[in-house]
Amino acid sequence: MIARLRALPLRSRLALLVATAVAVAVAVVSTVCWVVVRGKLYDEVDNKLHSVSENTPPLRAIDIAATLGSCARETADPAEFQGPRSDYYFQFARADDDRPCVFAKNSAGTVQVTTADRDVARAGDPTVETYRNGTDTEGRAVRVLTVAAVADGPAGGVGGVVRDTAVMYAFPLKEMENTLRELALLLLVVSGIGVFGAGAAGLWIARTGLAPVDRLTGAVEHVARTEDLSVRIPAEGNDEIARLSRSFNAMTAALASSRDLQQQLIADAGHELRTPLTSLRTNVELLARSDETGRAIPPEDRRALLESVKAQMTELASLIGDLQELSRPDSGAPGRQVEVVALHEIVDGALERARLRGPELTFEAAVLPWYVRGEQAALERALVNVLDNAVKFSPPGGVVQVGLRDGELTVRDHGPGVEAEELPHVFERFWRSPSARSLPGSGLGLSIVARTVRQAGGEVALAPAEGGGTVAVIRLPGASTPPPSSVQ
Repeated sequence: MIARLRALPLRSRLALLVATAVAVAVAVVSTVCWVVVRGKLYDEVDNKLHSVSENTPPLRAIDIAATLGSCARETADPAEFQGPRSDYYFQFARADDDRPCVFAKNSAGTVQVTTADRDVARAGDPTVETYRNGTDTEGRAVRVLTVAAVADGPAGGVGGVVRDTAVMYAFPLKEMENTLRELALLLLVVSGIGVFGAGAAGLWIARTGLAPVDRLTGAVEHVARTEDLSVRIPAEGNDEIARLSRSFNAMTAALASSRDLQQQLIADAGHELRTPLTSLRTNVELLARSDETGRAIPPEDRRALLESVKAQMTELASLIGDLQELSRPDSGAPGRQVEVVALHEIVDGALERARLRGPELTFEAAVLPWYVRGEQAALERALVNVLDNAVKFSPPGGVVQVGLRDGELTVRDHGPGVEAEELPHVFERFWRSPSARSLPGSGLGLSIVARTVRQAGGEVALAPAEGGGTVAVIRLPGASTPPPSSVQ
């Protein structure tokens, strides 16, 4: 059943569930209504029987005895008493006999005597009233009230109570049963109309409510079929459907941006790889042609060619490493080890490498302890890139100033500086200022720096320094505790 239900379309399931819920609610309400009305009708009949029993004049003991004697002799002539309307049944019940004994000529008939009636006669308690459903001798349903018989004078009883005798009053239930049947039929018709209407309304509501989902489904199918990420779905309101539409629009926009960046990265990488590969190919072809023709290249030229090949291969290796670094996900990548690291130790290591690359430069360092949470290898690469940038643009004999205090790392060089219109582009991939295009590098160093700092929760900025040069400022939030290896 559940499997078949799940196989239905969502709108059909919603309509079916709505109709089922309404059907259950209507059934419960109808049943409660029918039970309450039935109880009220029975209370009304019971009140009538109680009123009749209260208003019936007490019978004389001698008349009761005569009636009972006549019934015992199976005569059909009851005592001539004035009784209520003929809609009611009036008879005696005896503790030792299950035959009815009518005591009024205008009784509607005779009612079958049951064990409950004989128990009331045997108990002889005039304060107890027993109500039950029964049938008369013709099989018609009646409501029966049985009370102990009380006479005006002694009749073998004590205090007016006739021993082993009870009085039975009954009223036919035909009209009440007809009313209940009509009510049940009415409730059934109304319930059917309600359930049908609820199903139709549920189907209409499902179609109307799921119209945005249909549009979203169509858009997703269109994207899957055509890979067109420019599709947008109108999002109105603040409900779940609108939120889903906005999320879909944001997802397609992010995918489109990612695809554009990927295509741009491929194009830029191809452009950057073309130059060293062309130079490398030219040098290798010269060396190969020399060997093929037997015309030796002068030793100095051959040495220069080999050094150029080595430099181009180093540049290619560096470029490929930078591309691999940029291809890694921003967060959650497998193998990443984010931990608390000593930033000041990473700065000291980067300074050692920078001194080797710029032996003619002077490095002034003021580094205070600071701990951050991040990936140590990535942070080392980022700081080395920043210092390499300072070494690259510093004039011979220049000074590079490095400071680390309260999570703010500054690297200042005294080179030509960066033009104001170039500052917004310095962290873009493969971007290089016109003055730096003749220098070695791929244009990915600062992109890697910005990416690494962002992953560590910090920020980086490049700005002109007072007195000339450029200052790079990196701010990283501190970790709550230093790594265990740094605690003495």
